[in-house]
Amino acid sequence: MKASNTMDKNKYKVNLMEIKEESLKEKIFRILAILLIIIFPLSLVLCFRVVNQYKRAVILRFGRIRADSPAGPGIIWVVPCTDSVLLVDLRTQSLNLAPQEILTKDSVTVTVGAVMYFHVSKPLSCVMNVQSHKMSTELIAVSTLRNILGRYTLADLLTRRALISQTTKEEIDKVTIEWGVEMERVEIKDVLLPFELQKAMAAEAEGTRIAKAKIIESQGEIKAAENLKEASRIMMENPQILLLRYLQTLNFIAAQQSSTIFFPFPIEIPELHGTQRM
Repeated sequence: MKASNTMDKNKYKVNLMEIKEESLKEKIFRILAILLIIIFPLSLVLCFRVVNQYKRAVILRFGRIRADSPAGPGIIWVVPCTDSVLLVDLRTQSLNLAPQEILTKDSVTVTVGAVMYFHVSKPLSCVMNVQSHKMSTELIAVSTLRNILGRYTLADLLTRRALISQTTKEEIDKVTIEWGVEMERVEIKDVLLPFELQKAMAAEAEGTRIAKAKIIESQGEIKAAENLKEASRIMMENPQILLLRYLQTLNFIAAQQSSTIFFPFPIEIPELHGTQRM
């Protein structure tokens, strides 16, 4: 009887231990359930992202492009801890290129500044094919601009800016199209010349203007001499014209300033051709 009582007590103790272990597990699961209920609404909030109208979202799931990329605009669904979102701006962006020292075709060193405008046309290519599309576009634009400007002389550089800008844009487009970047405009802002070169060009321009003025003046003298020759021939054929010219000259002198003119009288009046014939 004593032995049976002892076995019953041991069995009772074992059952108590089992009850205690189960209650501890229940407590742990209860805490986890409470935490899950609290965190679940927050996790739902983290699953939603808003993409603006002028942007597109490229979504990577476990490092791979998700099938619906590029997503947006509007609300998109992402899974926290597995999805990473890269936002790409589709608006026109501008780059102010740093002034570049260029050696022109006629061996003149000038400093040229330019500005360029571009936008992203293919967000997937912009993310997958290039690390930083903005920096890469700036670098290729600078190198292309230097190469193209070296083909022109200084006079062409100053007078054919529109053609140079269009050629530069087309050359840059050939490279950036693989990055999903489309060029809009490339404009040359400033062309700075060294001070010594400015003085030399000013002296050359002044000498050219003086030479042109002398040529024009000499051409005027030639035409005046030809006209005087023709006038003298006409006066020799008609002597009465000489008298009229003489009187016109006296009238002009008297109108310019008050003066007294003495001339011999009577004046020998040229005879008319009709009188000579008689």
